[in-house]
Amino acid sequence: QVQLVESGGGMVQAGGSLRLSCAASVRTFSSYAMGWFRQAPGNEREFVAAIRWSGYSIYSTDSVKGRFTISRDNAKNTVYLQMNSLKPEDTAVYYCAASTTFTLPTRVTGYDYWGQGTQVTVSS
Repeated sequence: QVQLVESGGGMVQAGGSLRLSCAASVRTFSSYAMGWFRQAPGNEREFVAAIRWSGYSIYSTDSVKGRFTISRDNAKNTVYLQMNSLKPEDTAVYYCAASTTFTLPTRVTGYDYWGQGTQVTVSS
């Protein structure tokens, strides 16, 4: 069983930055692909970014590329999401997820474990 705990959310003004962290309680963290998703009220959960054990990463194509950076520290069992130049439309609950597949899933169904989420609010 994998437990994921997100932290680092909060309220920030437009143009500001936040760094989210996700700590995983698992012995073989490096064997999991890790992803970040977000869900705004009334919307479906959407893919933000994902990263393989090696550091290879992918991002959602339009909304966050160039502003968000996903990274991981396998020694600390932690994955990060650095968010810069935040916009009000980035406001959402951000979820960390772990996948046992080798590929980097971009769909919710591709992930086996989920954190409880952390709220990010960007004011204009």
